[in-house]
Amino acid sequence: MIRKHFAGFAASALALAVSAQAFAGTVTTDGTDIVIKTKGGLEVATTDKQYSFKLGGRIQADFDSFDGFYTTNNEQGNEAYFRRAQMEFGGNYKDWRYQINYDFSDNRGNENKFDEATITYTGFAPINIKVGRFDPDYSLEKATSSKWVTTKERSAILDLASWTTGHENGMGIQVNGTTAGMFYGSASIQQQDSSASLEDEDGKDVNSYFMRGVFAPIVSETQVLHFGVDYATRSYGNERDGTKFGGAITSNLGVRGVNENNGLNTAAMTLAPNDASTTAGNTTTGFEDDEVVGLEFAYMQGPFSVQSEYLKRDLSGYGSNGDREATGYNALLTYTLTGESRIYKLDGAKFDAIKPMDKQYGAWEVFYRYDNLSVEDDNLMVNGTTAQLLALGVDETEAKVHTLGVNWYANEAVKLSLSYLMTKTDENTVKMQHAASPATAGNSRYLNGFDDDDGQAISLRAQYVF
Repeated sequence: MIRKHFAGFAASALALAVSAQAFAGTVTTDGTDIVIKTKGGLEVATTDKQYSFKLGGRIQADFDSFDGFYTTNNEQGNEAYFRRAQMEFGGNYKDWRYQINYDFSDNRGNENKFDEATITYTGFAPINIKVGRFDPDYSLEKATSSKWVTTKERSAILDLASWTTGHENGMGIQVNGTTAGMFYGSASIQQQDSSASLEDEDGKDVNSYFMRGVFAPIVSETQVLHFGVDYATRSYGNERDGTKFGGAITSNLGVRGVNENNGLNTAAMTLAPNDASTTAGNTTTGFEDDEVVGLEFAYMQGPFSVQSEYLKRDLSGYGSNGDREATGYNALLTYTLTGESRIYKLDGAKFDAIKPMDKQYGAWEVFYRYDNLSVEDDNLMVNGTTAQLLALGVDETEAKVHTLGVNWYANEAVKLSLSYLMTKTDENTVKMQHAASPATAGNSRYLNGFDDDDGQAISLRAQYVF
């Protein structure tokens, strides 16, 4: 009995000794006290908010199943992949902010994997000046983070002018800010680097100019009214080999998996192919000036919201070459069955997360979106890869996408999404298949003989944000 009590006493003494070692010492600072938060990543900041850093990230695992127009053989195809696997590190040193986001997924191929790498000066409040690598500020849907955008993939109308919303590898400078509690604006100049094959024979890159203005007369936790206008422009010279910008307009029609493996079993839609007769020294083909305008609208009342965008792109032809015009519009309806409202931030003029009120069952959101895309072009196009004349004589090509889906916000970190897409295209739309042979690496060829003009897809995503 004595040995039993002694053993218990010894175990307790050992536990106290270990505890004493674990809690030995104190944490001190050389200035203001600090606050450490571990909910949603790791955040450390001084109480006066003069210094901080935060480590976080996102993982998005996707699966797409598709058929009809979405595949080269009009049969069923599928693809599973990591859409994003990002580490995010940012913070501030007094009036200076920094942000570095690096994507470890394979979806960018050989592209620059820095989603963002910026330094921002905030000392001229409410004006901010940002320099570095960042996405253009264009479109309400693009401004909303991929973590909290309602649909798994953003609207297909943004594909009509992908350079206004896509990942530009070049550097840029942006000025943005808010005022009067209802206005937001930004303006930027961004340089696209030579990886896009737009650098001319003198080494000059293409400079892109962006402006976005937003008027939000109502901004509260449960009600938002948002109006916005966007503008972007750039001009093209001769490329390095003297050829002209071809102006191809393609889209995955809301299903990223159709080209994720860059193989032969899937296809993308070509609303307008490259003006591939733009041979070196030919001054009568290709396109010169590129201009895009857009309009934004959103209204939210409690758990219900509606948003819509319009985009128009004008490509001016070189010399006697004709012009090309692309237009698109969408409408998105959302309703949160569990009663939560979407968070809206005037700084950036964007929607943000939905935070579940019920910690056990989370928040449930249903949505429907309609996308309409069209391109008008009277020029006859030549496929330079296969040297075959495409009998397009395109007056207008058109595509329509219906997306119906549900999001489950299990908690503030986990989100599961399910979407069903139905697509309809017209007879002038061409499918483009990625070439696989070494001789044509990096090129594409247009498919004939597969005449499906509609398709459907099921898309799923499992997301973890920290």
